[in-house]
Amino acid sequence: MHRVALRCKRKIRREGAVSPEPVLVNFLKTLVAVTLGVALGLTATFFAVERGLGFGAVRAGPWTGWPKAGSRDADPYARAVLSRTGETPLGVAEGLGFTARTDSDGALLDPRCDYSVSGAVPAARWWTLTVLTPEGRFFDTPAKIHGLTSAEVVRDADGAFEIVLSRAARPGNWLQIAAETPFILMLRVYDTTMSATSSAIDARSMPVIARRACA
Repeated sequence: MHRVALRCKRKIRREGAVSPEPVLVNFLKTLVAVTLGVALGLTATFFAVERGLGFGAVRAGPWTGWPKAGSRDADPYARAVLSRTGETPLGVAEGLGFTARTDSDGALLDPRCDYSVSGAVPAARWWTLTVLTPEGRFFDTPAKIHGLTSAEVVRDADGAFEIVLSRAARPGNWLQIAAETPFILMLRVYDTTMSATSSAIDARSMPVIARRACA
């Protein structure tokens, strides 16, 4: 029996037969690699769409914009974000839009805190500052005021301005935020001289977002 088994093994080797174990191992390795690749791809896509991330972003301090979102050159992630939120982006010739999810120190905007928005705004014919939910929608507040425009902002004698974000009313320029409701800021500049193709924007030309007292 031993000699017969030995001859069979030699015959299998000569005929090039392959043991099923290496094939199964290779199949499992391939399956794991494909599964990980799909999982990573789906995760990256989820965060890109959920958090409004995409290619071609320009950043200046806490502000981030996608100048090509309203053009034919918009990347697929930007188009997916716009399809999800229903937002109509500004065309390249119309202006630029920027969002801020953090203050100028890098901390996430907290509805339990007051903030001031002040400093420079890019040269533009008109601009607006709006408080939105992280999904880009208006939320209900007693004041029913979701944004301010450059035409209605009260300024100092030297042209400087300060907009206060808080739950309770404040004198001067004030926008109400909802208690315990996360929010972001949207700055839109219309008919601006800022280049939509610029890969970097000077943070000194953008408003500063400073945290004040917190509840």
